[in-house]
Amino acid sequence: MTNDQIKDIGEQGLLAKLHRFCPPEIIGDDAAVLLTTPGKSLVVTTDVLVNEVHFSDITTSPEDAGWRAAAANLSDLAAMGASPLGITVGLGIPGEVSVSWVERLYEGMTECLQKYNTPIVGGDIVRSPVITIAITAFGEVAPHQIIRRSAAKVGDAIVVTGIHGASRAGLQLLLHPEIGQNLKQADKQALITAHQRPQPRLDVLPFLWQIFDSSSPSSHLPIAGMDSSDGLADAVVQICRASGVGAILEYQQIPLPAAFEHWLTPAQALDYGLYGGEDFELILCLPTAPASDLVKQLGDKAAIVGTITAGTTVVLHDQNQKIPDRVMTLNQGFQHFGD
Repeated sequence: MTNDQIKDIGEQGLLAKLHRFCPPEIIGDDAAVLLTTPGKSLVVTTDVLVNEVHFSDITTSPEDAGWRAAAANLSDLAAMGASPLGITVGLGIPGEVSVSWVERLYEGMTECLQKYNTPIVGGDIVRSPVITIAITAFGEVAPHQIIRRSAAKVGDAIVVTGIHGASRAGLQLLLHPEIGQNLKQADKQALITAHQRPQPRLDVLPFLWQIFDSSSPSSHLPIAGMDSSDGLADAVVQICRASGVGAILEYQQIPLPAAFEHWLTPAQALDYGLYGGEDFELILCLPTAPASDLVKQLGDKAAIVGTITAGTTVVLHDQNQKIPDRVMTLNQGFQHFGD
């Protein structure tokens, strides 16, 4: 790597450096050509990350920014039941950004993508007053295995595939290191890693296909779901809205990091767990028996956290009656254009 700035080498010079992150047989034309499997549906998702909104030099190295950008898109594919095929990267950058910063960004993306055999197959670079990373990911899924938000049924169990609130906690520790003075170093690092290197839950899909023995395409799987990138509460409300149902979330069942117990107040811990966002776990609604089987197989903090109900209201309930029932709404979580 050099100390050159983007303006010193220009677009073509930068592209020449970035070609090494792409399969040589893919690049060189006006668009990528991806071969898909017969009988599969193509799934496409796009996610945009903006400097000082989704990442910053204070909290995120270039490698971590690249990892997070890739992971966010792979998580969306996982939420649809899709296996990744490749991604394209749209990059808006000021000319004063160093070439090494961009190379490190791509190294972080590649490190994440390699875990899932997913190549970078193209993209675009433009000059921009602020660093912007726009990734489009392509995946494939058998039509009968597509997971949609609109498939939740009354009586379904609500499953979360892992702990919530860790990413938000990690971000706060990066922004305000002094608040973590009473935390063990291992706990502190685990929370920071949860923010900087989230894991898209593509590993959950094989368990689902095994549980439902989905080799036969005769009917759609009885699963609704999405990822929790905007928070656990947001995901449950979104699923219920799309499915025309309600839900009861059980406060005591929500899996939170063990470090929260002696670090945050109960109210703070609950807020992080419900609304923290960027944990990139899957929120799945499915019949009770397979839900219990899935949780058992996943282990590691996966849990049944509630039940789909008739009506349209999503309620947080505490069986110990220490907190009153609370109605969950979309405007309680993060809003891109909120005040």
